[in-house]
This record gives sequence, structure tokens and C-alpha cells, in this order.
Amino acid sequence: MKKVVVGMSGGVDSSVAAWLLKKQGYDVIGVTMQIWQDEDACSIEENGGCCGLSAVEDARRVAASLEIPYYVMNFKKEFKRYVIDYFTGEYLAGRTPNPCIACNRYVKWEALLTRSLSIGADYIATGHYARVERLKNGRYALRRSAAMAKDQTYALYNLTQEQMKHTLMPVGAYSKEEVRKMASGLRLNVADKPDSQDICFVPDGDYAAFIEETLGRRLPEGNFVTRGGKVLGRHRGIIHYTVGQRKGLGLALGYPAFVLEIRPETNEVVIGTYEESMTRTLRAGQLNFMAVEDLKAPRRVFAKIRYNHKGAWCTVEQTGEDEIVCTFEEEVRAATPGQAVVLYDGEYVLGGGTILQD
Repeated sequence: MKKVVVGMSGGVDSSVAAWLLKKQGYDVIGVTMQIWQDEDACSIEENGGCCGLSAVEDARRVAASLEIPYYVMNFKKEFKRYVIDYFTGEYLAGRTPNPCIACNRYVKWEALLTRSLSIGADYIATGHYARVERLKNGRYALRRSAAMAKDQTYALYNLTQEQMKHTLMPVGAYSKEEVRKMASGLRLNVADKPDSQDICFVPDGDYAAFIEETLGRRLPEGNFVTRGGKVLGRHRGIIHYTVGQRKGLGLALGYPAFVLEIRPETNEVVIGTYEESMTRTLRAGQLNFMAVEDLKAPRRVFAKIRYNHKGAWCTVEQTGEDEIVCTFEEEVRAATPGQAVVLYDGEYVLGGGTILQD
């Protein structure tokens, strides 16, 4: 019997994933990853999300109901290094990080998989809405979820071949409604639990306050400027802004103003018009290919430049060992440095990378 460690967040999706795998005949072990940095129980409870104390209690109850062994594993050190330190460093560098992508690659997969294999597991599994498939060319790739509205492949594009080889994602074949119905039928206490929305370690959404608290200092104010260098006003510190942002700028210019660029070296935030925020091209690095080993020739693909982007057609060309250029057929808004561009070939993730500053 194959053994699988299921990452249980205390939510309905991972709970049903564990049940589906047990039903399929796997030897299932439930694990919640303890990643929150604060040792104070009240703070952990308050912060909730996929890493709070309530998540542990919900997951423990589900595991007992499913009659599977359950453990809490400590991954605080890995989470701080690969997620919190990265998150803070990217904002200070004028980029907009995607902590969920980093957490998936380096914590939920790399760290959990290594530990799971060391205790004799064959696979790890999660409640993500995506499907892992092996293609005819022998490579593993993510296939979009059967429920496109919940598809989570964008945040998983950076998984390696070795990680996907040992990964199961059973809920990717179902819709959210079907998953909740299964949980209700099993009388699981999490059947109606709402989805977590915010970044788990910044539950109030105030990224700047979190960064300043982490650093132990306030960042200096600076100038809003045009691309030509004209000063338009004062900003509160570069960590308060992201490329493409419109709201919360506090500028009255007589036209809708957007953040075009963040310049940490001069502590400036560049402001422009909607038209200036549009582009047809972007560069990306830190590449990870899934369905193919690399790009032999230019290729027309469907690309997403942020999690909630509906996607757009482009031609992608590899211009260096670790760089691609995407040329879009129609202009896209706010290609944000630090965010991911994920490329799709039909329903499959071709690969992706981190958007670079032009």
C-alpha cells in the first residue's frame, strides 16, 4: 500500500483530499505545517489562516473523523527564510512578491516532501485545485483544475519535476460545490468553513506595517515623480506601493494616476497615466519549465501575469539561459516586477518565471 502525507490546513479542500485518497486505498497520514512565527497562542489563534491554532484543531478533528494518524510538523525556520525574509526583501527592492508561490515551492513542497520521504512516504498531497499529469514526453506538468473558477495552477507553476513526481492533488478533478457536498456527506466539521483569502502572515492586509514591524524601523518618505523627473508630491515609503496601483496614492492630478515604477535607489515612486501603465512586452527570469525542458523556438501561448488576471495571448521567446520575452497580441496592464508570468499550452502549464523590471 502506497503511503501519502496529506498537508492538512484545516480547510474543506485538504480534508476532502485526505478522504478521497483513503477511499482510493492509500495509507494516509495527515500533517499540519506549523509555520507561524509567534509563539503566543492568542496571537496564533488570532492570525488564523492556514497556519493558525484553529487550523490545527480543525485538522485534528477531521483526521480523527477519517481515522487517520495526524501530526503537526514544525517548519517555522523554512517559512521565515523562504517566505517572510523573501517577502520583506522584495518590497525593499521595489518589487511585489508572491509569497504563496514561494511557500508552495520551498515550504509546502520542498521541505514537506523531504521530511515525508524520510519517514517512508511515497507521495505528498494537498487540497489544491490543479491536476498533476505525466505527459507523452515523460515530463510532469500541471493541468488546470476541472473547476476553472477555482484553478490554482498559477501559484504552483514553480514546482520541480521531482516534486510533481511525488505529488497527488485529488480535488483538482472536482468543483468547489462537489467538494463541499462530499464534506457535508461525511459530516466533517469544516464542510462550510469559508476559504482563507489573505496572505496568512498578514491577515489584516497591511503589508507595510508588517514589514516595518519585522525590520524594527520605519522607512523614509520620498517623492512621487513623473518618468521625466517632475516631482508630484510625497509618498509614505516605497513599501506602501506596487506597480499598477491606483488607489491610496493621495494625489490630485486631474487624471487617474497609476504607479509605473518603484525606484529604491532614489526612494522614488514613478507615477503616470493609464495609457503609460499598459505594455505589449515583458521580460522574465528565474524560469521554471514544466511541460517542456526549455523553449527551442518562439511559441504562441496563453499567459497570466497575476493570479486574478484573466490571461492573454502572447508569443514567448527564450532570449537567454534564464530569460524569456513575452510579446502580447493586445496590451496588458501593470506587468509588475516580482510577480509571476505563467505560460499555458492549452490546459497545461508550459512554465513561467518572475517578471523583471525593464
